[in-house]
Amino acid sequence: MLIHSLLIAVVPQVLADGLQFGPSTFVAPGAFPTTAYKSYFNNPTATSAQVQPVITDPITNVVYPLSLTDPDTIPNNDTTDPHPLPPVASADQILNIAMTQIVSIANNPIFGDDTCTRCIAGLEVAKFVTLAHPSILADLATQLCLLDQFASSSTCKSEFSNLDIGSVVAQVLANADVGGLDGQMLCENFLGFCPLAPTSPLNLTGWFAKPKPNPLPPPRKPSGQRVKILHLSDLHLDPRYATGSEGNCTSNLCCRANNSPAQVMLPAPRFGTFLCDTPYALALAVLQSIPVLTNTTSTGFAWSLYTGDLVSHDPDNQLSRNYVEYAETVVYDLLKDFLNSGPVYAALGNHDSYNEAQDAPHSLGGALGTQFSWNYDHLSALWQHEQWLPSAAVQLARAHYAAYSVQRVDGLRIIALNTDFWNKANWFNYINLTTSDTSGMLRFLTDELQDAEDAGDRVWIIGHVLSGWDGTNALLNPTNLFYQIVDRFSPHVIANIFWGHTHEDEFSIFYTNNGTVQSTDTALAVSWVGPSVTPLTNLNSGFRVYEVDTGSFEVLDAHTWSTDVNAFPPLDHQIQNGPTFTYEYSTRTAFANITGWGPNDPLNATWWHRITEEFQANPALVQTFTMFQGKGSVLSPPCTSTDCVEAKICYMRSGSSSLAKQNCLPGFGSVQ
Repeated sequence: MLIHSLLIAVVPQVLADGLQFGPSTFVAPGAFPTTAYKSYFNNPTATSAQVQPVITDPITNVVYPLSLTDPDTIPNNDTTDPHPLPPVASADQILNIAMTQIVSIANNPIFGDDTCTRCIAGLEVAKFVTLAHPSILADLATQLCLLDQFASSSTCKSEFSNLDIGSVVAQVLANADVGGLDGQMLCENFLGFCPLAPTSPLNLTGWFAKPKPNPLPPPRKPSGQRVKILHLSDLHLDPRYATGSEGNCTSNLCCRANNSPAQVMLPAPRFGTFLCDTPYALALAVLQSIPVLTNTTSTGFAWSLYTGDLVSHDPDNQLSRNYVEYAETVVYDLLKDFLNSGPVYAALGNHDSYNEAQDAPHSLGGALGTQFSWNYDHLSALWQHEQWLPSAAVQLARAHYAAYSVQRVDGLRIIALNTDFWNKANWFNYINLTTSDTSGMLRFLTDELQDAEDAGDRVWIIGHVLSGWDGTNALLNPTNLFYQIVDRFSPHVIANIFWGHTHEDEFSIFYTNNGTVQSTDTALAVSWVGPSVTPLTNLNSGFRVYEVDTGSFEVLDAHTWSTDVNAFPPLDHQIQNGPTFTYEYSTRTAFANITGWGPNDPLNATWWHRITEEFQANPALVQTFTMFQGKGSVLSPPCTSTDCVEAKICYMRSGSSSLAKQNCLPGFGSVQ
């Protein structure tokens, strides 16, 4: 694709130590850049509907049909690629497993005359039904859904069909210890019938090949040279976005023709709105604005990070492999063509799968263990096609659930994780929950970090679902193990950690000894949560650029831009102007001027801990942080109460869900 340069005269903005950025404000063109694609199914210059480009998958050579993304013909259920059902168990297997489950029930201290007991007992029955006749589990689940009035009749039948989540639930029940911790957590997370189990004791004997060096090796010296690194996250492209449809619906994804009443109350603006994902118009406006605002039109970025979620928030029955592969193809191709950049290091998001958020461990064996390999193969092939990953990393991604490690020639190693394996929404994580690493993902991470330590490399870890903050997104046991891994390899190996997923601008700090003492002396590492491109839910659209030293690979400043989604409606029915993207803030200067911290000192864990101390001394700064959390959205609620201030500072100091649940007051994590 050819991208015409924008004929806009700009005066570069000097923000820090000689690095020049673009203007503080940029008005994106109102007309869609028709040269972005060779051909279209519809008129790309129209303002009444989103563009529908003709997309060819470079890996499969498939030309995606208009019916896949046409907002007027959204399909129900993908019947081409259903998930496999577990094999039927023999009589001997059923007998042995029954005995095991009965013993588990007898030994589990949680049982009593309560909803938790009844839920686990119900799972026991469902388990044996699944083992004997896996295909009828969907019918059983549907009837239970209707009996307890969890949802409407149509929703129950759709959600639990074998073409939707029913086959996944069957696999999990067939393999989980539903009489023990697995069953308790299934009942807690998906049904709300059991209490949250505490973090399991962690035995690290033999986990690390070597003890942590004492003393630590000397830190890598800064080079004094800075580069710009782009961080994009959660674009959630919606090619089915129907301009003019209902933008304020009450169920499922809004701005859809199939979810719009006859009388539209809030017509969906062409560039997007608060309860909808990213239309093509907004996606292209963002990508046109980034080079201008960051003054990288001619240079590009040294490299970029994309921390997951390409696909829109469709209900599972409207998703398919084809739809996921379409989004992967389109978004990565747009990043390649519009950013004119170095490599983009991408991580798989929970929506970048089918079914949504589901990834199965290889340990299930056979077709069950490889049922998502199509996605890892497609992603890794696209990353190779875009020339972002070397062959060795591509092979790792194929074998390790789209996780990989890249050893760059400059001494930085990028390790990408598939965080679906600690995501609470992944049903497969509820098999053998007493083990903190059922997939082997954290074993892979530990081995790569040990190799990096031996080689003297610095490491950036990237993933999608954050490990900490308020503890609502990730499971306790695996993030507890992750925290201990970060402790072992920080601060001398791990330089930074980057997440997405919440759609908000957040961070969390890691400390020594599982955060038992939280101070400047014990702060080890920091994780950055990148703001989303999608406005969903009630947020503005934004992106971030880091200034990074090329010797230490520490972040020296972070710059965030956003656009006011509330200002989009007047942009309809004209093509002169698109969204206005505005410089929001510099992380270094927004919160406090830390005494003794020079302009070239890094924004590391120590700096961030001192910022949290400033927040404690001046709670008004927490409201400033909260405003940035929603990217300045007019719908973000304030954080002024004592409980809110204390809770958010606690989240900032919680690098694992385990610590967040143990230490923090719930209910203040999100501004959505």
